[in-house]
Amino acid sequence: MQESPSEIIYQLKDVAKTRSSNGYTFGLRVPSLRIHRGEKIALIGESGCGKSTLLDMLAFILQPSDIGSFSFHGDRGSEIDIGLAWRKHKRNRLAALRKAHMGYVMQTGGLLPYLDIYDNINLSRQMLGMKDDGTVELLAKELGLTRHLKKLPDALSTGERQRVAIGRALAHQPAIVIADEPTASVDPFAAEKIMSLFIGMVEERNITVIVASHAWRHIKQLGLRRLAHHTRRSADGRLTETVVSG
Repeated sequence: MQESPSEIIYQLKDVAKTRSSNGYTFGLRVPSLRIHRGEKIALIGESGCGKSTLLDMLAFILQPSDIGSFSFHGDRGSEIDIGLAWRKHKRNRLAALRKAHMGYVMQTGGLLPYLDIYDNINLSRQMLGMKDDGTVELLAKELGLTRHLKKLPDALSTGERQRVAIGRALAHQPAIVIADEPTASVDPFAAEKIMSLFIGMVEERNITVIVASHAWRHIKQLGLRRLAHHTRRSADGRLTETVVSG
């Protein structure tokens, strides 16, 4: 049976990003990648293999060097040609799509140090002009942060700050959450607890989640689909290329 377009959220074909510096070249190639709405995706690999590069392309932050086709399906299955938007330099359009449809969890949390926890979680909603409706308080309760809402980020542990970042990424009810090594800065025990909580929350909300990590064991236990990739380096070490598909 043919898949309906509304089931697909990303579809990439022959997309690549190449960077060169001081005689060294790194390339990331995506011959074919399809991600469906509500899927849980993992990109596993060591630092330097291109995980963040792929995430930044999927978040419309980083412009690919080459684009065969790159489509994104927003609300109600509408198809948006991301390749065309990049070619026509429609950065404001891409930023608006990112703000409306995506949440992002950084490795270090990326919280604003001068805002309290409530306002950090509420930031994504505030940027979209969404009204206070109890969402922040509900997320804080799920994340075990209720007693911290009036504190500044510096008063929290590293693991608690990561939970705040997860709350902020979910607060505006995005279609997609992208997480770049979201538990790399906490100990393994805390990492498993935070990741389990995070994946449980996106599952309840039918959010597509794309996680980059170097730790496959507990990611696998949570049922994420691992993207296939391989990295090769030239004999002189001046060329590194990673190919990702899925």
